[in-house]
Amino acid sequence: MDESANYRESLAGLLGEIAVEEGLQPTRIEGVHVFKGSRSVPRAPMVYRPHIIVVGQGRKHAYLGGETYQYDSANYLVLAVPLPAECDAETEDGKPILMVNIDVDATMVGEMLLEIDGTSPLSGETPRGISSTAMNPGLAGAVIRLLECLRCPVDSRLLGRQMVREVVYRVLRGEQGGALYAMASRDDHFTRIARVLRHIHSDYAKPLGTEEMAKMAGMSVSVFHHHFKLVTACSPLQYLKRIRLDRARTLMTLDGYNAGTAAHAVGYESASQFGREFKRLFGMTPAEDAEQMRARLVAG
Repeated sequence: MDESANYRESLAGLLGEIAVEEGLQPTRIEGVHVFKGSRSVPRAPMVYRPHIIVVGQGRKHAYLGGETYQYDSANYLVLAVPLPAECDAETEDGKPILMVNIDVDATMVGEMLLEIDGTSPLSGETPRGISSTAMNPGLAGAVIRLLECLRCPVDSRLLGRQMVREVVYRVLRGEQGGALYAMASRDDHFTRIARVLRHIHSDYAKPLGTEEMAKMAGMSVSVFHHHFKLVTACSPLQYLKRIRLDRARTLMTLDGYNAGTAAHAVGYESASQFGREFKRLFGMTPAEDAEQMRARLVAG
């Protein structure tokens, strides 16, 4: 058995031991979650959070801006900013999908950059906020050590953050570390766009136009629009709409809002417009979608 096959077998075995319940589960280390999915899932809209995602078993795809990003036991996914996209999941040979999600902490990345010698990995163009990259032995070994650490409460408490730091370092120094580097660098276009994205997520219900976003980023409207699309693969107003619709979906599924109250809560003045845009994105009315989502939750 070659080295990469050994790594894949170890990752799958450790994740199978730790991810015992269906769905996304927290672990003993803050910012680290494991996931188990026993069924294939068709392509559907979702909003990705800033994560490093390593798959031990199964296969997933993210679809964004006409590009497909595959992440599986041979490829890991990195998201430096929250991104609305579409996703599907494929089990293999009846085995569940198993993966670990590690939150991306801009402060940790920034601290590393202060200590790293050498030139920036950025090529001059603003990087996209998502990348899929071939797994390498250094990162695979770091993830295995992190998962082994999770087996023991004392190890998790005393060594957990150090293990996370090594994983983030390996990604930062890897083939597609540019987005993480840009996220923690100061006063570049990526950082300015990321600042606007954080504002959108914290204050999505308030009226917000492209000019106001551009001013927030300290750019002209045309420059802001260009770099926003490079990072997110969509326009600023499309992004805001996706975040509002996704948040409304959560309010209806988990908090019992109806379509009208959810529409108002996320900033829509017209409930009918909300209904049309929701159905266009999710393929069914808000009420139908909420009922289906709640049924899935009940079924586990």
